[in-house]
Amino acid sequence: MAVIAAAQATKSSWTWAETAALIVPFIALFGAFLSYALSQRAVRKERRAKSFAEALTAVEEYLEMPYRIRRRPESTSAIRQQLTDEVSSLLARMAFHQAWLQIEASAVAAPYATLVATARAEAGAQMSLAWLQPPITTDDGMNLGTPYPRDRSTSARASCIEVMRRQL
Repeated sequence: MAVIAAAQATKSSWTWAETAALIVPFIALFGAFLSYALSQRAVRKERRAKSFAEALTAVEEYLEMPYRIRRRPESTSAIRQQLTDEVSSLLARMAFHQAWLQIEASAVAAPYATLVATARAEAGAQMSLAWLQPPITTDDGMNLGTPYPRDRSTSARASCIEVMRRQL
């Protein structure tokens, strides 16, 4: 009987080695989960930053269209068609980014919509005037001298970027 009692006494005592054998895998698993979660967060942030940059690029390209129209080669129907197709494509891209921001980053949607509306107002009027100008035929003419004013678009862009930064 003494042998059985001694065997039961050693079986019922819990050792530090057994405790460590349970805790160490848990800590390793928690560390792996934490590392994965932080990695995914960084990937999401990078993806969102890239999407914000692409949205801003579409607006910037739209703001450049008055220069492209003004610097067009001799006006032919093919050139006019190409430039108007480009404007239409930019409008579609900006609409896409507006919709995407409403879904994925609603806090950025309103400032981006303001930026798009401001850019369309400024660059739209400038494009209309650029179409009325004759095509540039000399190298000297490529330097238009004074830039088209973008004060309102620049201000709306700065406000939009500030909100985008906060969302990142």
